[in-house]
Formats: sequence, structure tokens, C-alpha cells
Amino acid sequence: MQPRNMSMSGVVDLAAVKAAGEARQKAEQARAEAARNGGGGGVAPSSLVIDVDEAGFERDVLQRSAEVPVVIDFWAEWCEPCKQLGPLLERLALQYNGRFLLAKVDVDANQMLMQQFGIQGIPAVFAVVAGQALPLFQGAAPEAQIRETLDQLIQVAEERFGLTGIAVDAEAGTGPAEAAEVPAGPYDALLEAAARALDANDFGGAVQAYKNVLVDDPGNTEAKLGLAQAELLARVQGLDPQQVRKDAAENPADVAAQIAAADLDLVGGHVEDAFGRLVETVRRTAGDDRDAARVRLLELFEVIGGDDPRVAPARAALARVLF
Repeated sequence: MQPRNMSMSGVVDLAAVKAAGEARQKAEQARAEAARNGGGGGVAPSSLVIDVDEAGFERDVLQRSAEVPVVIDFWAEWCEPCKQLGPLLERLALQYNGRFLLAKVDVDANQMLMQQFGIQGIPAVFAVVAGQALPLFQGAAPEAQIRETLDQLIQVAEERFGLTGIAVDAEAGTGPAEAAEVPAGPYDALLEAAARALDANDFGGAVQAYKNVLVDDPGNTEAKLGLAQAELLARVQGLDPQQVRKDAAENPADVAAQIAAADLDLVGGHVEDAFGRLVETVRRTAGDDRDAARVRLLELFEVIGGDDPRVAPARAALARVLF
């Protein structure tokens, strides 16, 4: 299942003045109560990821959303993409250190919640801010895309509702952080097979090999980078570079043409051109077209790697056209 609806464009509906005021008041009351109880009132890292059922939904999600954005992961034991996405969201909840709370809902055991949120397929991820819900995305997604969405959610929660998250006390206990840092297992054979497939131009085989690693170890850096590169090479395989560039030049409003040209730019070593093309496409488009260009740009960031000095300015440029 492909990720969709990663855009935060619908979040403006949360900006009701009354809801914002009530949320700020509740957050201030919560912080004051924590201070009276001694110090910062930090929670244990293990409290950042919780299992939620129908009986505790109001207490654990709706009430908590007055002090911190609550991200809801709808999942099931039989769902293979859920097994890839779930550990990634848990790791990010720990890394964001209280900027959001992750609530996990087993849809098999909580059919009513699934119906209330209109869930058509899983994994599905929603957020609740100040008691109001909005969809984030459906299906497993690359970490860069998820981080981008979380960053936007946190920014909106802070700017519109004054929600700055909850304090975390690292000494209060240990939780999923320790388990998340333990390697899931040796993947040398799979990674070597993926590399051989790349050398043989078997990009489909390389993609599958990298995905096999990421199913068990979503945070495997080598597999994520390899997968992004293999998917890029698979996309450009068989393209006519001259025709692609001609189409992009003659049809600047054709998002698919611009995306294909950006892929070729990157493969050809023209990194800044690829980034600039997609940033400009995001700037002049809207809706699904804008989201498609933004998602592809994030995927190209993954290909280059976040440490590359060309990525940071491109991210900044993307943020300027989005906001």
C-alpha cells in the first residue's frame, strides 16, 4: 500500500479560536500541576508510546491532546506494512522526546474506533490536536516523509494551540528506546545480494532485497539508502533522456514530466538542478500535484543522504515554498 495524504494542508481546520484557547488553558494547568508536584514533572521515555483501546481513548488520547499532539497508529498483527511502520514510529516518538505522543490502536480489538475514524486500510496514521482529529497518511512511508509530516504537525500544534509537548525524564525509567537500539539481526547476506543485483542492473531484485531488510529493521541506514538508490535507477531505466527533457521544457506545468526530469538530473549528477526543479514545481502547484512533487523531493534527499551539504539548503527552500 502506497503512502498517501502526507500533506498537512487540511490542518488549518484546527485553528478554531475557542478550541485553541481551551487547549492552551489546559496545557498551562497541566504544566502548573506538574510543577506543584515537584520539578518538571517529566514522564518516563516508555510513556511516550502507549497502547490505546476504546475504553481509554478519551482519557489517553482526547484529554492528552490538550497538552501534546497525539499521533495514532492504527495497526493489526496480520498487517505486514504495519510491522515496518510501527517500530519506526516508536523510534521517532523517542527521538522527538515529548514533542508528540504515539498511541497504538489494534484495529482487530477496537473495531468501533476504526469505524469512527473511517479507516479503509492499514496502517493508517492520524493525529489529534486539542481534541480534533486529522489524517496524516496511510501505508508505510519513508522515514524522511514521516519526519516532514511530524515536523509540520508539531509546528502547527505550537503556533496555533501553544502546545509545546511534555517534559521527559530520562532517569524515570527505560522503555522501547533500549530495545529499538538493539540490532534486529545480521543482514550482511541480504545487503550483499542487493549490491550484486544493483551491479547486474537487476533493480527490481535490489529493491526487494533492501525491503526484506527494512521489514525487520526499519532503521537500517544502509538498506534505506540502497533502497532509495535502487528505486531511482529502476524509475529511469528505459527512459529516453532527450524526450523526457523535451517534455519537461515544453510542459512546465506537467508535474509527472518535471518529476521524471528531476530523476534524470540526479542520476546525471546534477543534484542542485534536480532539487531546484522540484522545489519550483512544489511552489507553483497545489493539492495532489504539489504533494507528488514534495514526496519525490524527499525521496531524492534519501538518495543523496541527509549529511550531504546540498540537502540542507534544499530543505530550507522547500520549507519556504510550503509555508
